[in-house]
Amino acid sequence: MGPARPGHRGALWRRPAVSDRRARWRARLVRVAPGAGRAATRLPAPVSLPAGPRVVLLRPDHLGDVLFVGPAVRRLRSAWPDAHVTLLVGPWSAPVAARLPGVDAVETLAFPWFDRRPKGPVWRPYTRLVRAARRLRRRFDVAVVLRDDDWWGAWLTALAGIPVRAGHADPAVLPFVTHSLPAAARPDHSAAAGVALVAALCGDGAPATPASDPLQLMVDAEDRTSAAALLAGAGRPIAIHAGSGAPVKRWRAEAWAAVIAALAAPGEPVVLTGSDSERRLASDIAAQTDRPVRNLAGRTELGTLAAVFARCRVVLGPDSGPLHLAVAVGTPTVHLFGPASACRFGPWGPPGRHAVVRADVPCVPCGRLDWPNPREHPCVRVIDPARVIVAARSLRASDAPPII
Repeated sequence: MGPARPGHRGALWRRPAVSDRRARWRARLVRVAPGAGRAATRLPAPVSLPAGPRVVLLRPDHLGDVLFVGPAVRRLRSAWPDAHVTLLVGPWSAPVAARLPGVDAVETLAFPWFDRRPKGPVWRPYTRLVRAARRLRRRFDVAVVLRDDDWWGAWLTALAGIPVRAGHADPAVLPFVTHSLPAAARPDHSAAAGVALVAALCGDGAPATPASDPLQLMVDAEDRTSAAALLAGAGRPIAIHAGSGAPVKRWRAEAWAAVIAALAAPGEPVVLTGSDSERRLASDIAAQTDRPVRNLAGRTELGTLAAVFARCRVVLGPDSGPLHLAVAVGTPTVHLFGPASACRFGPWGPPGRHAVVRADVPCVPCGRLDWPNPREHPCVRVIDPARVIVAARSLRASDAPPII
């Protein structure tokens, strides 16, 4: 990132220099790192594999990004039906990974920099790397590094000696992979990019679309029963998931109250969802509306949350994993976007049933999620409630019964 853009405070002028120094240090490190090898073969290219190849797909991120892995898993399964497919994800994403169709096994690894905790000693990621490589050694024939800049994961697969290692052609990833997808062949959206990488490796060149490669999630009978109990008598309500992993993405409680007043008829229940840590956020919204509220914040596991969303007529919220969960179960959604790119992380579903409302500021998307005081950040907070109301009213309802 270059100099701070208009409207950003001076604190952001200093941070890019730190990031640039880290990037240069990392680039020097990967050039001499153990496990770095010859130039990667450009995909698509023939790959020689044993019968029943053992494949591990790596994705260190959180809920939404792991949901985006689903289309790539199914494309791989279609091309290599006898493969044994393992997902290696952070422990924070194991519940969603276990619900993706086509996955044989889920293993967890505390990928550094993704645990949303304060940084520890500078050497910790590298001692963890060595231990994790020992664990993976001689267990897999193919590794697919799905995140385009995941140099740590790519290095892990190289140290583990996995024979075929595929990844995107990021300069920090290239030294560690045997096969790479050129940047020009990488689609913008994260879900499509994962499919493109797997398809090029498997020899399946068909491009991904939300229609051909939709998000999917397995919801069981227990989840549906729990959701039915939580929503008893509520009909098909609107749901608002106001929280997100990065506080800078959150909207104002009074703005959500204005949306509720416009979209929910008097006496019609409104569902508020969120994690246990977002109970106060949901309560702040509930306090500002006269509509009856079902505050489910902190009361739903992943499967139950998915089943709740499947019973709703629309789900609204900032850019976050739970909004993609709603997409995966077929419910119309409205996503508020600010610092993150909607082209890359927006809803992967039928365009007529999902809407994006972007912050109307010149620096969007900046990609910065660590603003020191989110309440001072003008990004998502300045979105006009009228735009969200219009977006919600424009959505096409489902042509089929809710997926419950």
